[in-house]
Amino acid sequence: MARTGLGKAVSLAREIAEDVLAPQAATVDAERRWPQKGILALQSRLGGLVVPESYGGMGHGLLAVAQVGEATGRACASTSICFGMHLVASAVIAAKAGEEQQERYLVPISAGEHLTTLALSESATGGEFWLPQTRMERSGPDRLRLNGTKSFVTNAGHADSYVVSTVAADPGTPPGQFSCTVVDVDTPNLVWGAPWQGFGMRGNASRTLDLRDVEIPRSHLLGEEGDEIWYVFNVVAPYFLMAMAGTYLGVAAAALEEARRHLLRRRHAHSNRALASQPVVQHRLGSMWAQVERTRRLVYHAAAEAETGGAEALAGLASSKAEVTEAAQAVVNDALSLVGGIGYGESSPLHRLLRDARAAHVMSPVTDVLRIWTGRALLDQPLLEE
Repeated sequence: MARTGLGKAVSLAREIAEDVLAPQAATVDAERRWPQKGILALQSRLGGLVVPESYGGMGHGLLAVAQVGEATGRACASTSICFGMHLVASAVIAAKAGEEQQERYLVPISAGEHLTTLALSESATGGEFWLPQTRMERSGPDRLRLNGTKSFVTNAGHADSYVVSTVAADPGTPPGQFSCTVVDVDTPNLVWGAPWQGFGMRGNASRTLDLRDVEIPRSHLLGEEGDEIWYVFNVVAPYFLMAMAGTYLGVAAAALEEARRHLLRRRHAHSNRALASQPVVQHRLGSMWAQVERTRRLVYHAAAEAETGGAEALAGLASSKAEVTEAAQAVVNDALSLVGGIGYGESSPLHRLLRDARAAHVMSPVTDVLRIWTGRALLDQPLLEE
């Protein structure tokens, strides 16, 4: 994949969003369909967005993830989050990739030939996805065996590989030694649960994954044993937060635009007065625009700050997802109020946007946790309690 500048990458995302994602968004939602066409289009042209140039990728970082996520989130939040999880997992694999991992994963990812994703969450630990209970033990000189259950795996069964978090189970290993591995989709003893049925984000193909004596080569270990916490807070969390922030910023922007278009074209028949001429409508839409724009500025600032290691990086990243979550929900609700009964109908895009926006609050890290992290960052307190 040739080097593509950030502006060009975002333009490509907007083009794909308009030409491929938007036309299929309603069907993806109604049929709870994994958005294969949209993912393939994004993967083929932007699959290596965050992979270093030395492995054939574009070499971009958090700001690109946020801006591409906004472009795709405007068209279809399900497709956006599916592709976002590919970008996060790609960044995780690339962070400390060995030679074999570079050839096996990063080169085909950059060529648009490999889709990856995360398998971190577990029902036993809830939103604290950094504390996996999936067990990893040695099964031979160069083999590892995994046992456990992952929940809410996006792109489940469709991705070519999965970044899986584990805890050491060998006798004599230190307690709480967490590690990350890559598991290929065709590895024996992967058992998928039934598709998750949510009222929003219906196309993300989220499923439970049981790993039952799953054996992988030790070369699929990411970094060193015990590196999982480093991965979570240096790679997973920043990229995950930006992928979600971008997606739901796109949802908010889409709702704002839907309300604006409605107001521009509607007139009262008895007076021939345009809705756009009414001060209360102007005030409401102006307030919505300001909320979306200031949230966008926060997201982009946080991404840039994190890329340069700035002092406000942690507070900005945590606040970004929290602010976007609240902005998306508020702006969609305000758009529904402005559009009225037409917007409340099931065929309205706002119907889907409302359901998709609500999911942002329940995707870990949840809003309350992010607010606490922001406060701790500002007060120089440890992010996690002992």
